[in-house]
Amino acid sequence: MLDIKFIRENKEKVVKGFEKRLFKDIDLIDKVLDLDEKRKKLLLEIEELRAKRNLIAKEKNIEEGKKIKEELDKKEPKLKEIEEKLKETLYKLPSVPMDDVPAGSEENKKLLRKVGNLKKFDFTPKDHLELGIKLGMIDIPRASKVSGSRFTYLKGDGVLLELALINFALEKLTKEGFIPVFPPMLIKKEITEGLGYWHGGGNENYYSVLDFEDDEKGQELSNPLYLIGTAEHSLVPMHKNELFEEKDLPKKYVAFSSCFRREAGTYGKDTKGILRMHQFDKVEMVCLTKPEDSPEMHEKLLSISEGLMKELGIPYQVVILAAGDIAYPLSKTYDIESFMPGQGKYRETHSISTATDYQSRRLNIKYKSKEGNKYAHILNGTVFAIGRTIIAIMENYQNKDGSITVPEVLRKWVGKDILK
Repeated sequence: MLDIKFIRENKEKVVKGFEKRLFKDIDLIDKVLDLDEKRKKLLLEIEELRAKRNLIAKEKNIEEGKKIKEELDKKEPKLKEIEEKLKETLYKLPSVPMDDVPAGSEENKKLLRKVGNLKKFDFTPKDHLELGIKLGMIDIPRASKVSGSRFTYLKGDGVLLELALINFALEKLTKEGFIPVFPPMLIKKEITEGLGYWHGGGNENYYSVLDFEDDEKGQELSNPLYLIGTAEHSLVPMHKNELFEEKDLPKKYVAFSSCFRREAGTYGKDTKGILRMHQFDKVEMVCLTKPEDSPEMHEKLLSISEGLMKELGIPYQVVILAAGDIAYPLSKTYDIESFMPGQGKYRETHSISTATDYQSRRLNIKYKSKEGNKYAHILNGTVFAIGRTIIAIMENYQNKDGSITVPEVLRKWVGKDILK
């Protein structure tokens, strides 16, 4: 949620930011400012009436006290109504993109750098699905029989690769001071609203399940819980309504979880293989920082993810997403796109983003400072989207005979040099 004071003092900047995002409801800014003026005016009237009431109480003027009470009984509910409308309208506004974020839609993303040399094959490289089927690592037909489309069984050496990536990530991140977490994979509706993703297009990308608490009480099943789309969705709100000591920041977490997405709006896109699944596993970073430390932390998260990809020996490129392509709560997102020889192009494998204080305002996450309590900045970043990283490994490390060489940094966990 945006700071109403920031909107009031920087209306032109907010308007330009929303235009960069291709946000259509620009008029909501004026609606917010109008509601805020009404709120301030009514609040002043109420405070004056309360002060007058206190004065009259000392004078024991009962008749005048009754009149003031009647006025307060009318104005206080009205203030509450305006405050609710203001909050509701503020919730509909996205974050303001940072100055270096390109304007417009997806194709306007800015390429920062390419890293690593593309492997030259003396044969036509296969895609991961063909390799995975031959090596008994991927079984989509049986998963479709059991669960439907966009699911898979990861089997055999595929499981060993996943576990190796998880161990590799945790070994590196814990040395960087990150606290490992296995988070809940179900969250309440109020938490999804606090995160701020819904208002960018509803909740169609989230799976809901029946409320376990109602079920246990034998009551009508009415309150849904939602499956997380990434570990961030349950990690960030872990500190809802908490106040940190300044010395306790930054908070740095690394979490492993399964993730669940409907992939609404992607019908017919990436249907082959395991690139775009309804269920996938992921290792994710989440950090809470002071505002002045936030930009440096964003770059640090990016460098950690890049460092892991360099160690894996996967060629990649780094881009800044265009404003119209970044999620509602986020002000800036770096993507790492790994080269996949079977497709002959770079595909997104990592997103590293800052939400500044947008989510902390919704979730009331603050820290103490000398100037008073302030909202923390919240950042998140992919360590490994497991399925997509496995694709990148399989396709970049494939051999002519269909076997796959295991990246050297993973061999101690996989237990073999070649998958065949």
